[in-house]
Amino acid sequence: MQTPTIPPYSSQIFPLKSHCILPKFHPLPPPKSHLLPRCLFCRRRGMANLGGFGFVVRSQVGGGASSGVDDGLCTFLQYVGKGGIDVGDDLVVLLDHILYACKRIAALVASPLSSSLGTQTSLAGSSGSGRDAPKPLDIVSNEIILSSLRSSGKVAAMASEEDDAPIWLTDDGSFVVVTDPLDGSRNIDASIPTGTIFGIYNRLVELDHLPKEEKASLNSLQTGARLVAAGYVLYSSATILCISFGSGTHAFTLDHSTGDFILTHPSIKIPPRGQIYSVNDARYFDWPEGLRRYIDTVRQGKGRYPKKYSARYICSLVADLHRTLMYGGVAMNPRNHLRLVYEANPLSFLVEQAGGRGSDGKRRILSIQPAKLHQRLPLFLGSLEDMEELESYGDVQQKVNPGYEV
Repeated sequence: MQTPTIPPYSSQIFPLKSHCILPKFHPLPPPKSHLLPRCLFCRRRGMANLGGFGFVVRSQVGGGASSGVDDGLCTFLQYVGKGGIDVGDDLVVLLDHILYACKRIAALVASPLSSSLGTQTSLAGSSGSGRDAPKPLDIVSNEIILSSLRSSGKVAAMASEEDDAPIWLTDDGSFVVVTDPLDGSRNIDASIPTGTIFGIYNRLVELDHLPKEEKASLNSLQTGARLVAAGYVLYSSATILCISFGSGTHAFTLDHSTGDFILTHPSIKIPPRGQIYSVNDARYFDWPEGLRRYIDTVRQGKGRYPKKYSARYICSLVADLHRTLMYGGVAMNPRNHLRLVYEANPLSFLVEQAGGRGSDGKRRILSIQPAKLHQRLPLFLGSLEDMEELESYGDVQQKVNPGYEV
């Protein structure tokens, strides 16, 4: 029997007309999950060989042992559905729409148009200024996510880094979504990895009597400890979804031939120690004394871990964190620069669920009550023992920001 040919998974982008600044998209084709082997992860423990990729993944979903049955691949929707961890129908629908949006963004980032979109000036009426001014690429990504969340019917409010205020979508929605639609977009020209960050909360029904603007704002200012789910999608050599529902952190890799995210890294455990620190070393002389002493100590191999640390800095928060989750160490920005609601809370949730720690240098990120939507703070994420050693130096938060607009 001849094996059927699977067409490439893509999103066709039409050429821009002279009066347009945003690309148009064909709708993505539905995932061809019937072409995959049936998923055994959702019913029993077993090994699945990702044919052609040269590695295997082990599911930790389900109870029984494999007993000579053919192995299968586990898609994300199978993993979160009734045959897997069963997060509930409403959340599955919402996540399906978020991933649909991220596939469209992945296609946009990888397209020949991404460079020209990324270098255009800000759109009129958009928020932000200076180095942080949103570009059309950010705006396109924001609109893609907003459209998907609206069509899901499951989201009461969306708060985005690209919007001045949260948007109330529907009174019938059960969830609140906070997002950085395209982190690292100003690095597009150099083909540096970018990513989408998101966090999901339950809607606070006790606020339903308030005006829409007020309840949208208050719903978006929940502490990170109340997150129902959080994740990021990394757009790099592979498109990777890393997500947690409060019971471990798991990564799924996009199979472009089918449109499915496949479980490739179940139950990620960040090493308790790493040998890598990620920070902008060019700002060394702006750092406080405690942070300089910590970096000087570990890179000489004179810290609690007697090996010399190496610097690895991508200048893309999602990419720097992803490497830290895989290999251990610390990813940091000591300035009051990263957003608590859209970046620090979701990423700290992921790191904690992988056995690490998220901190502002003094406090656990997930314990901080947001005071305003675009609140900024220093952010340190990484291995538990590395983070404890870093915090022991005390003065690690950079209070002055020469050359930066905040």
